[in-house]
Amino acid sequence: MIDRRNIKRIYLKTARKIKDFLLSDKSREFLIFLFFFFIASGFWLLQTLNNDYETEFSIPVRLKGVPNNIVITSEPPSELHIRVKDKGTVLLNYMLGKSFFPITLDFSDYKGKDNHVRIYSSQFEKRLLNQLNVSTKLLSVKPDTLEYIYSTGDSKLVPVKLQGTVSAGRQYYISDTICTPDSVLAYAPAGVLDTIAIAYTQKVKFEDVSDTLKRQIPLLAQKGVKFVPASVEMIFPVDIYTEKTVEVPLRGVNFPAGKVLRAFPSKVNVTFQVGLSHFRQITASDFHINVSYEELLKLGSDKYTVKLRSVPKGVNQIRISPEQVDFLIEQVSPDYGN
Repeated sequence: MIDRRNIKRIYLKTARKIKDFLLSDKSREFLIFLFFFFIASGFWLLQTLNNDYETEFSIPVRLKGVPNNIVITSEPPSELHIRVKDKGTVLLNYMLGKSFFPITLDFSDYKGKDNHVRIYSSQFEKRLLNQLNVSTKLLSVKPDTLEYIYSTGDSKLVPVKLQGTVSAGRQYYISDTICTPDSVLAYAPAGVLDTIAIAYTQKVKFEDVSDTLKRQIPLLAQKGVKFVPASVEMIFPVDIYTEKTVEVPLRGVNFPAGKVLRAFPSKVNVTFQVGLSHFRQITASDFHINVSYEELLKLGSDKYTVKLRSVPKGVNQIRISPEQVDFLIEQVSPDYGN
């Protein structure tokens, strides 16, 4: 249990030491030094702030009064950066207390050629100066031109195309690319709208993907064009490769009546890689080895190099064993096979 008498004794002892220090000669000298230091700092600060300085401020920009049938396809910048010069005291007042009113653009006040409006700094400079002290000098305005582009409701549906690369990790592959939505509405002035055929995404790069990837990807901005929506969801399903072997027969085609193909062996093993999700779907019937009569006549040999005439989608790294077979063209009686 805490002894209250000990706490009181420690408190009184500490208070006495502080009191003795404050009443000592060294303490009085230190306090006097601090007093004059703060006075000197104050005079120095006032003298410094009395000099001229340059600095930069930001002023918001707003566009109002846009009719319902108008679509702004390229917005004006959200703020202006003004560079000013004045005494430090005035600039400090701007920094600490003064907030600037937005530069408001009324849509009905401006008309542009081909739905393209440009408003030069000289047209709104007076509104900037009204917010500054008389002594403040306006040095520059960036950007020096406010511009926006609008459409009078003209639009068309355009397909979305991915820009970039998506690569799977070892033994994996991207089985599909799903874009939602796969088309977007493009709003633009008629002259610009005619030139738009595709909405491209911003460039992406995904590497060593080993699991299904889902990303919201913004569309690439084009001047004077507004896409709705402005981004799409891309899904990249990932599958793992596995190996499978099927036995595929060699079939003669375009043989004249009374002649048939005899191959040794008559079937070959086809080994390939396929995604695990399609393993059961791919069978021997999806592969075709058709050997034409005309091709055999041109060989001048009894060895035929096996070639696949048909390969199912999603199959790669195909190997055939054996790669070559012996063959002969056999003459048979007309009633052969009956």
